[in-house]
Amino acid sequence: MKVRPDQIERHLKNQLAAIYFICGDEPLQVMESADRIRAEARKQNYTEREVMDVDAQFDWNLLLDAGNSLSLFAEKRILELRLPTGKPGKVGSKVLQEYAQRPADDAILIISSGKLESSSKNTKWFKTLDQQGVVIQCWPVNADQLPQWINQRLQSKGLTADNDAVQLLADRVEGNLLAAAQEVDKLFLLYGAGKLNFEQTASAVANSSRYNIYDLVDTALAGNVTRTSRIIGGLKNEGVEPVLMLWALSREVRMIAKISEANVSPDAAMAKLRVWENRKALIRKALSRHRAPRWKLFLKRCAKIDKVIKGVEPGRAWDELLMLSTQIAQ
Repeated sequence: MKVRPDQIERHLKNQLAAIYFICGDEPLQVMESADRIRAEARKQNYTEREVMDVDAQFDWNLLLDAGNSLSLFAEKRILELRLPTGKPGKVGSKVLQEYAQRPADDAILIISSGKLESSSKNTKWFKTLDQQGVVIQCWPVNADQLPQWINQRLQSKGLTADNDAVQLLADRVEGNLLAAAQEVDKLFLLYGAGKLNFEQTASAVANSSRYNIYDLVDTALAGNVTRTSRIIGGLKNEGVEPVLMLWALSREVRMIAKISEANVSPDAAMAKLRVWENRKALIRKALSRHRAPRWKLFLKRCAKIDKVIKGVEPGRAWDELLMLSTQIAQ
């Protein structure tokens, strides 16, 4: 069964499903969808939690073992499987089908994934999860929908805002929901619940940190090696989490890799991927410096950095991020 992110609250008023599969290229919606399911499960006395991160060395028997084992304290459990690539592989596909046919009686399984390739939706494992559980696909919010999304986010904090103020926020975040949510949180902390005007919103936006992850991405794409290096240092000093930087960089690299491999012109590929108009010049500039094989290599580096951040591979995350960013800029 398929459920949209905005339908989750209504769905959860009924019985919890045994399996949830949350996927998409919009990390905030994926994360918050899982949060809502987890919160409802806890209300229903699912008190134990076990998290499994899938990588190339992951032992899929761990999922089957977790499903078959009983809690030491006879408590209901939340099993979480993080599948960042959206590709379980041959062994994983079989295990997911097997688990879905016989889910644990005392547990719910929450699988979270990045964006699925179209071909994945025709696989047996996906169809089985869709039939036996709930599939929640999180799509990016387009430019026309973003002001409405921001308004809803403001209302959830007890805030309202002028149309001009909402549009200012939409222009600043350029479709990035995580950035939009952070701006709304900041406005609530600054002004509390109530009505916001344009001047208050503009002041809060102007007082953002000196460096941010979006500056890093734009500067690297523009080809400014010196400033890219300086921004990395600034973000490190400001205590920004490496995982946020990697998310911003890998999202852009993944998209540009697709554009570079497309059998159509870059402009046609960008139109198909709904690239924002004010980002197209930056992407063209980056494409002029690096061809498709190079973007594939950058994507592999992103995967390696993810393992370094998680402690799966040795290395220093900040050094790896500096190397990746400056290589993109060169």
